Amino acid sequence: MMDNDHDSMKHKDHGNHKGGDHHAHMVADFRKRFWISLAVTIPILVLSPMIQAFVGLERELRFPGDAYILWVLSSAVFFYGGWPFLKGIYDELGKKQPGMMTLIAIAITTAYAYSSIVVFGLAGKVFFWELATLIDIMLLGHWIEMKSVMGASRALEELAKLMPSEAHKILPGGGTEDVPIEDLEPTDKVLVKPGEKIPIDGRVVEGESAVNEAMLTGESTPVDKATGAKVIGGTINGEGALTVQVEKTGRDSYLSQIIHLVEEAQKSKSRSQNLANRAALWLTVIALSGGAVTLIIWLALMGRDFAFSLERTVTVMVITCPHALGLAVPLVVAVSTALSAKNGLLIRDRAAFEKGRNIQAIIFDKTGTLTKGEFGVTDTIVFSKEIEEKELLKYAAAIEANSEHPIAKGIVAAVEKPPKVDDFKSIPGKGAQGRVEDKEIKVVRPGFLREKNITMEDERIDEFNSQGKTVVFVMIDGKLQGAVALADIVRDESKEAIARLKEMDIRCMMLTGDNNLVAKWVAREIGLDEYFAEVLPRDKAKKVKEVQSRGLIVAMTGDGVNDAPALAQADVGIAIGAGTDVAVQTADIILVRSNPLDAASILKLSRATYRKMIQNLAWATGYNAVAIPLAAGILYSYGILLSPAMGAVLMSLSTVIVAINAKYLKIS
Repeated sequence: MMDNDHDSMKHKDHGNHKGGDHHAHMVADFRKRFWISLAVTIPILVLSPMIQAFVGLERELRFPGDAYILWVLSSAVFFYGGWPFLKGIYDELGKKQPGMMTLIAIAITTAYAYSSIVVFGLAGKVFFWELATLIDIMLLGHWIEMKSVMGASRALEELAKLMPSEAHKILPGGGTEDVPIEDLEPTDKVLVKPGEKIPIDGRVVEGESAVNEAMLTGESTPVDKATGAKVIGGTINGEGALTVQVEKTGRDSYLSQIIHLVEEAQKSKSRSQNLANRAALWLTVIALSGGAVTLIIWLALMGRDFAFSLERTVTVMVITCPHALGLAVPLVVAVSTALSAKNGLLIRDRAAFEKGRNIQAIIFDKTGTLTKGEFGVTDTIVFSKEIEEKELLKYAAAIEANSEHPIAKGIVAAVEKPPKVDDFKSIPGKGAQGRVEDKEIKVVRPGFLREKNITMEDERIDEFNSQGKTVVFVMIDGKLQGAVALADIVRDESKEAIARLKEMDIRCMMLTGDNNLVAKWVAREIGLDEYFAEVLPRDKAKKVKEVQSRGLIVAMTGDGVNDAPALAQADVGIAIGAGTDVAVQTADIILVRSNPLDAASILKLSRATYRKMIQNLAWATGYNAVAIPLAAGILYSYGILLSPAMGAVLMSLSTVIVAINAKYLKIS
């Protein structure tokens, strides 16, 4: 049960590597305190009269001055091992949010103060061994939990990495010089070679190419760029060289605006309160009120002496803080984290993961999430009986084998071994041609047909266009013979994932930068409830807010930089692990296998994890209903009085049950 400071630290340092360093330091600190405290606890157990009596070696293990040595060792554990909790109560009470730290601090302080007084003269029993073991288990619980929680987000660092550090600045004399991008100014011109990242926002002044903007805009199809076209820093140039005039740099750049959106969304993200802290708050009230009532009843009503009454009071307050409560949630967290990791589901933000049980709507990015983010042939048609579909596709693949364009790659991938092509020529902006098996083959775009006044009427082509598919035409020996339709390939698992989520009463939506026709087709194919098309990156987070404004708790699943603000804005951000690093670092949960079915699995695991937490908290605190009244002496008149030793047995039993129950957590 991490205190509120730990949670707030994580969010304040989101995107700052110092937050991760601080988090790692705290994990190391709890680990060190646990092992040192555990080592000192061993002699404390050996010297404790109650333990000696329990094992029947009281006479053999007693020696003059042993009580003072026991006190010194216990003092070391109390002040060193218990320091995080003593500091924690100060922080919690300062914020008027008493929780686990307050409960632990009250229990260990009461046990230490009372036992110290007994050592130095008051009649009674010491609680040093309970004090030491309680501190050990609470330190272990914090250590386990903090190891399960990832450090601060590196989202902004990953965003910055998308930009190249240098650019090829074109000099007045015509040559180029590599300069840092921060030295570029508006009106400067840079050369972008094939395959390179575009270093700045600007406008093409020379050259033609296709630019992959998917990581920033979500548009799956590379965008053709010619003179006058705008380009965005961080996107990837295709086959042609471009000369770009710088227009925006620094804070004005598109990528910097995305960074700002991520920062704002992360700052506004809400945090859920820890379950164990809520239980601890009630137990703190019970401990204080129960202890006070016990003292008053034994002193005023029962007429017992102060020493006996105080011992009952301390017993009640120590037992009220069960050891199992310190492990109830951390054990479930550790098991669920390990279980999810084995299944390719990485939890970065536990609070958001726990919130996943309440998800009412999930928004998927299209490209790379519900689809593969790559073109594939969906349909092949012929316009006459002179040729078969397979042969038409074979000829098209032979021509496209010479191109690196994504559409060309999609056609080539559909044929096992394309035949050889001779006399290959590119038709700039319109397609390509060549000779295959002594036939002149052209693979062209619709613009080529319009330019050559070649008419073609086929309702199937109209249907493909209405679905937002890309259609290329195949001409053989000057005659139009057929067409090949391509689209971003829908993942095989997407339809099943949507069906599973709907079974969980979760509304399924899609968010994409693609056009409305493509979005409508994909939504219909996999059975989505709703979709948002042609959404600009700056508007994606707004769309998430819009869905949230309906009163719905929203999860967002995506893989691109353009999804980063939306992932941060959502109640739960789920990133496809094969996507860009920024999406991964902004998300609360990472799906390593890029499988949308895992989105359903992680939300099911969230629900199962929460159920285990509730069960464990019930076991960890439920015994108090029996232990506290017995410790207070409610059955004293019947000769039944719960001794600290028997209270320890109940604590141990509760801890064992909690540990076993956590191990039974499974991904259904």
